[in-house]
Amino acid sequence: MLDKDAWISPALLAPVFLLIAYFLYQFYSAPRLPNLPIVGAKPGEWFPLQRAKWRNTMNMRVATEIAYNHYRNRACIFPIAGAQNFVHLPRDELQWLVDRPGTEVDILEQIIDFLQLDYTVTDPNLAHFPAHISIASGALTRETGNLVPVLLDEIEFSMRSHWGTEEEYKPVCVYDSMRRIVSQTTNRAFIGLPLCRNTALLDAAVAFALDVPISSSLLHLFWKPIRPLAALLITLPNRIHSYRFFKIIRPEVQRRLKEYDARRADPESKALAVEKPNDFLQWSIDQAKSLDDPYYGKVETLAGRVLLVNITSIHTSSFAITHAILDLASSKQEYIEELRDEIASVLALPEHGGQWSKRALAAMPKLDSVLRESQRLNSFVTTATNRMVVAPKGITTPSGTHILKGSMVCTPSFPVFHDPELYPEPYTFKPFRFAEQRAASAESGGSYVQRSRLAFSTTSPEYTAFGHGRHACPGRFFASTMLRLTLAYAVMNYDFEIQAERPENIWFAANRIPPLSASIRVKRRTGKL
Repeated sequence: MLDKDAWISPALLAPVFLLIAYFLYQFYSAPRLPNLPIVGAKPGEWFPLQRAKWRNTMNMRVATEIAYNHYRNRACIFPIAGAQNFVHLPRDELQWLVDRPGTEVDILEQIIDFLQLDYTVTDPNLAHFPAHISIASGALTRETGNLVPVLLDEIEFSMRSHWGTEEEYKPVCVYDSMRRIVSQTTNRAFIGLPLCRNTALLDAAVAFALDVPISSSLLHLFWKPIRPLAALLITLPNRIHSYRFFKIIRPEVQRRLKEYDARRADPESKALAVEKPNDFLQWSIDQAKSLDDPYYGKVETLAGRVLLVNITSIHTSSFAITHAILDLASSKQEYIEELRDEIASVLALPEHGGQWSKRALAAMPKLDSVLRESQRLNSFVTTATNRMVVAPKGITTPSGTHILKGSMVCTPSFPVFHDPELYPEPYTFKPFRFAEQRAASAESGGSYVQRSRLAFSTTSPEYTAFGHGRHACPGRFFASTMLRLTLAYAVMNYDFEIQAERPENIWFAANRIPPLSASIRVKRRTGKL
């Protein structure tokens, strides 16, 4: 039995005071939520938000379906562990949400909070002043067509390295190999040869891209005032991998900065006869030199921007191509043969002459449809158009819900992708679902614009794999091109041994990821793309 003095011992009182302080902080400091039903809460229970948060996280699929089906025409509170408590709006208010100006709701503030970028990246200014976004939506999108030959060159090189050239079946881990292939190929467009093939640099980039979501999820579990202290330990891997990445890329950044200055000083210099690189790093340097703030032209800033875009590209693209390959390898052989026929017939046309290009890809609706359908079925995101309310007086939704400043708002994604009213047989992989819809639209006199709304990179309130509205993923056109080239190369150059069933996806808090250890058996085909 405890002595009466034990009840006032520091060892006992300290955690009690911390617990009380935590709940007081949550009550007085966190944004007050509207009086709405809480998904995952039970009537009359204590601490419904905290308990619902864990229930929802443990069974996110059921939670998203309840939020969508039970509250189809009204908002609700959707708590998620490792994140804030979202105000979940009905699907018919999605377009209203994305049309709100940045003075009312802000996607950048939501991303900074969700990924805890003030702690998880070495320079938080990279997130608060995201100059790279205009490059992704501008130069990267404009140059995607010109990048097709170099992307295909890197895909061929990396596929041969990671899938081999043996003409007998062998197992390959799909995600592990695709993560490396995607990392190498995207960095061919980000930093060029030879660095895009530097194994140590790629390993550091991939590790850092994994560090950020893991460390941010852990930081969300801590009381906000002590996060800076917790971050010192939790983000140690982030800093280690950033240091390794910077150490390798720094000399290249310094060399290019010197070349830029030399070109400006003497444009006719024969010493600079080498063609100017056409990649993200060079576009970042050009942009930095056009701005008045010297911060943007610092070596560490430029290196940090390259690392930051690796976060947004590596995992999402690796997941997408892994899903598509697993879906095809678990479907029917005739689907693969139909894909091959389309690719071969398009490339054989006189206007393409066997060469890959942006126009050739646009003429392959079945290839495009496979990726769009795979993402519909397996999208990484389970909620869409997440925003932080920044209007000082809050916002009021069309249905009358008033949401205070600092609150997080979202709309449904996973249950929309699996709504039978929108997508018949929603849990069935139909690789040519969207190609068939495009063909039907053409037969009925639909315009090119109408058909293009069914393309992989096109968003809508019913298709939010890349988000929606003016803040949809700015790099989606580049990602779509790279993923279509990768899938086409895999299909044309490798045979897949068809599997009896597809390995199940993994739920990680609010996100779904492919089975990371799933393998398929492949062999090199004798033909060549």
